[in-house]
Amino acid sequence: MTPPPRLFDRALRRHRLDRAAAGFGQADFLQRRAAQDLAERLAPIMRTFDLAVDLSARNGVFREALNEFPGTVGLLVEADLSEQMLAGRPGPRVVLDEERLPFAPGSFDLAVSALSLHWTNDVVGALIQIRQALKPDGLFLGAFLGGSTLTELRQTLTQAEDELWGGAGSRVSPFADAADAASLLQRAGFVQPVADVDKVTVTYAHPLKLLQDLRAMGETSALADRHPKAMTRQLIEKTFEIYAERFGSDGRVPATFEILTLTGWAPA
Repeated sequence: MTPPPRLFDRALRRHRLDRAAAGFGQADFLQRRAAQDLAERLAPIMRTFDLAVDLSARNGVFREALNEFPGTVGLLVEADLSEQMLAGRPGPRVVLDEERLPFAPGSFDLAVSALSLHWTNDVVGALIQIRQALKPDGLFLGAFLGGSTLTELRQTLTQAEDELWGGAGSRVSPFADAADAASLLQRAGFVQPVADVDKVTVTYAHPLKLLQDLRAMGETSALADRHPKAMTRQLIEKTFEIYAERFGSDGRVPATFEILTLTGWAPA
């Protein structure tokens, strides 16, 4: 079997998260939005999930969201690629890589993942491992960033490079298309797959603040194939200039984030 292409450097991804851990709460608005949505989806299900795992726990916002819905989850295991993200909190915690889950088959009644799977080299392979870790009729809820995420930044970076250097390369990670989201679950063996799209537009006084937030989130690029040319001051300033010209309004600039949310059940 041909291995999937190596799009992302997982060690660099871990480093980005470790670096972001101390100040993650200052820019966790997307993580909180996704975690709150996942918790709310559990509320209408007339069932207690005795043992659950949060595969991208970060600063514990899913656990916090569950406090609004008592009785939905018994024991929650928090897991993360970054040990620093899990540090200093009580309760069962596991440092792991979503591409190589350490769990025995049929371990959990529920698995959730918020804003993490878009960094895996083989999304379907990761979803297969999640399904195998679930008990029969176990539930998976996952949210990850979709195709229109950071479209303004990608467009302006490309234009700036083209104007300065006569060509452009990839500096922003690729994202899955919303139209393909449900099929990912089907390919991984889940039943009753559902995919929803939530588009979030955040406005900033300056594009620099967007880059600062991405760094604080641990969401800066971890592409395995580095761009042949480093980001220069000239390129950054040109990008900011184009960003403000093309997308600015009333002294602010927008940034689009598309959150794809997947719901799937392990076959009973």
